[in-house]
Amino acid sequence: MPTKVRSFAVALRRDDAALSQDRDTITKAVDDGPVKTRRRGLRGAFVGPGGLRMALLAAAAVALAFAVTAMLILVAGKNPLLAYWALFTGAFGSLDRIAFALNKCTPYILTGVGVALCFRAKVINVGGEGQIAVGGLATSWVALNLSSLPSALLIAAALVAGAVAGAAWAACAAAIRLKRGVHEVLCTLLLNFVGTLLVSEALNGPMGELGAGFPQSPMFVDAAWLPRLLPGTDLHMGIIIAVIAVLAGHVLLWRTPFGFRLRLLGSSNSAAAYAGASFEHGFLGVMLIAGGLAGVAGGVEVLGVHYRLIEGFSQGFGFSAVAIALLAAATPAAVLPAGLFFGFLDAGALAMQREVGIPSSLVFVIQGLTMVFVLCAMGIGMKQQRV
Repeated sequence: MPTKVRSFAVALRRDDAALSQDRDTITKAVDDGPVKTRRRGLRGAFVGPGGLRMALLAAAAVALAFAVTAMLILVAGKNPLLAYWALFTGAFGSLDRIAFALNKCTPYILTGVGVALCFRAKVINVGGEGQIAVGGLATSWVALNLSSLPSALLIAAALVAGAVAGAAWAACAAAIRLKRGVHEVLCTLLLNFVGTLLVSEALNGPMGELGAGFPQSPMFVDAAWLPRLLPGTDLHMGIIIAVIAVLAGHVLLWRTPFGFRLRLLGSSNSAAAYAGASFEHGFLGVMLIAGGLAGVAGGVEVLGVHYRLIEGFSQGFGFSAVAIALLAAATPAAVLPAGLFFGFLDAGALAMQREVGIPSSLVFVIQGLTMVFVLCAMGIGMKQQRV
């Protein structure tokens, strides 16, 4: 009998310790939540203690990546200073180049905000590629079949269709995860291929342009094109939509009950259960948001850059968004500078290849090394916190 009593007492102490830990987790989430955010606002995401540390970490990772890449350029017999100058002028050398770079950044930022929200809840969504593809497909269908609508209404309807299609595609992965227990990494990754194949099937079928030498749809009417922000350049209003998405993601994460539940789910499942936060509702909700943003990114790309649906238009955006969300430490406000960094790198890559003779693929080396250094620093920081 005494042995049973002691065992029961030990079990009670363990339960009390677990509950205490869950209460501490909830308290930390509250302390980092809306009250604190209202004091420091969006500015605190960059200049507060945590934001400053994140910014310094990202800056150090970028500097190290450029330093290591410079060594590789030297080994190849080229001058890294000339290469980086060509990269810089290729991205910022003229108003047209800046406009091109900002257009390149737009799908990165839109998709990156959704992925960052997913990562904040410990939902590993790598399905941006397929969600962008399906969103662009739905947007193109509306632009082609409802072309008689007024311009503003046509653009709005097309982008809403893209958001709904992207959210529905993400919901498919969420349903497989919640109903069948298949991990979201596998679901979202495989659905990327299905989404791109759907676009290919549509372009080789009813939506394809007859007589075209490449799988593409007919050109959209002018009323479906996104308005230009700067006369004489290709800069479209998609970058404004991306900035609004960043602000909305920041408010959602830090100033709403839903954002609090996401942060709680990302901190501890047991703490979330203790607080009554539903994993299923949080998982489905954040996947719908991420899919909708990716769908809008696909719609912006076809309405603002290509003016038609073309095969393979979404390749690269979704996976780069994962790297951008990691570089931003799963913080929506930090996705904006991270997305700009990736977009301007891509914009300057061709100039570096043309003027110095260095392959444009070297940009992927810079991006990859940046992610390696960021993840290493994050891992070291987590280890120090545990100690």
